[in-house]
Amino acid sequence: MTDRRHLLKLATAAATTLWLPRSGWGQLHAATDPFALGVASGSPRHDGVVLWTRLLAPAGTAAVTVQWEVAHDEAFARIAGRGQAQALPELGHAVHVEVPALEPDRVYFYRFMAGGATSPMGRTRTTPAPDAAVQRLRLAYASCQRWEHGYYSAWRHMRADDPDYVVFLGDYIYEYPNAQGAVRFPDGGWALTLDGYRRRYALHRSDADLRAMHAACPWFVTWDDHEVQNDYAGLTAGNGGPAVAGFAERRAAAYQAFYEHMPLRSGALTRALQGLATGAELRIHGQASFGRLASLYLLDARQYKDPQVCTRDGKPGSSYVDPATCPAWDDPKRSMLGAAQEAWLDGALAQGSRGWNLIGQQSVFGARDARPGPDRFLWNDGWDGYGAARTRLTDSLRRHAVANPVFLGGDVHENWVGHVKADYAMPASPAVGVEFCGTSITSRAGGDNSKLAARLAANPHFVFADTEKRGYGLVDLTPSRLTATLRVVDDVTRADASASTLAQFAVTAGRQAVEKA
Repeated sequence: MTDRRHLLKLATAAATTLWLPRSGWGQLHAATDPFALGVASGSPRHDGVVLWTRLLAPAGTAAVTVQWEVAHDEAFARIAGRGQAQALPELGHAVHVEVPALEPDRVYFYRFMAGGATSPMGRTRTTPAPDAAVQRLRLAYASCQRWEHGYYSAWRHMRADDPDYVVFLGDYIYEYPNAQGAVRFPDGGWALTLDGYRRRYALHRSDADLRAMHAACPWFVTWDDHEVQNDYAGLTAGNGGPAVAGFAERRAAAYQAFYEHMPLRSGALTRALQGLATGAELRIHGQASFGRLASLYLLDARQYKDPQVCTRDGKPGSSYVDPATCPAWDDPKRSMLGAAQEAWLDGALAQGSRGWNLIGQQSVFGARDARPGPDRFLWNDGWDGYGAARTRLTDSLRRHAVANPVFLGGDVHENWVGHVKADYAMPASPAVGVEFCGTSITSRAGGDNSKLAARLAANPHFVFADTEKRGYGLVDLTPSRLTATLRVVDDVTRADASASTLAQFAVTAGRQAVEKA
């Protein structure tokens, strides 16, 4: 049986050092391109970045020596760093290289070599120094790319928009075996095991537009439910698919596959792979700064989440609920983020940027009544189902006088733009921030725009919504202004879909107000 502590030591060493003993290292002998899944970078800091690839190695391949290079130029004439790493079979032959000692706010180029093959070239960049007077920044945000529902042309258009960084907000894969009206078809049935999740990630990475966007710039990544199972919460199973004995083991396999396919630092494995199987965290929430211009707080609203309450017929997972019929709805002990993450976020916000403070999380943040009229009808899987936790977060924003809070979300496959309120029960409550919840890359929404006017009237803190279009968002920041651009594709069922701007909004620094740009 593999010594998991030793494995973690190897994974950590491979990610953080320039040289390792060659004892036991193997060479790759593959008839096909071992770098067919592409390359990626992420978790950037002002002095370093994580480089990722995963070798497609034949079954039975031992640990493989992988060389990497980082350069100032595309010709790799000016090398900034080089080294070797191990692609371990226990980690699916994934490679995570934590490149140190880079210059802040600089573009670099990178590549990997193994078995006589060279990977595609990737482009990455570090973040600005903490005290830098940054004058501009472009972030793209996206979520929800169900394979069956369409082609990934949105990534191609995002690449042309040339963001500095991508913020991915969850549902990178879906665990389902198929869908009605599928445009393309996943293989392997339900994703339930480590091998099944690995295959599903590899399927997604087979898409050329997705690979190209990963290679274009660094990503900040978090997850939602479909990386494991629809509507799961913490160690409580969700719904959908065949019954599997031991949800903790399924979650551990899914978490390992997520780590293997994302540009995460080795420190995310807080208690090695063995710990995942016993409920240990995979630490993915964190903070990044972009000089004095902005801070990003990337949250995990799934791993530490209390189970949903009052789901219809007592089933696991989510449903819409009338809070008046649910005694546990306002239980102050219930949390979306978990007590430890809530405390971390409160402390981080207390020390946050005096410029823009971007909070990247999974869903719509504001209250969203789905049934206009005297009775409320709210979704118990989103922040509406965790109202006390939402109030604790908005209270933290007010208590620390956080400058210019901006929430970025996903999950609902619709665009929602609005104001974050101190108290959603009081229409006159002051705004304490703004939010841009983005649509999906491909995943379908539940309806059309025919009822939007009534829904917006019932939820006046929102100023715009659209349920029909798929795409992504762009956030352009300067010290005085934020501009949010909602980019959509015309038809996700066509690989050659065109893109356009659905709407554009502006926020002036110092004012918690969204205006049409």
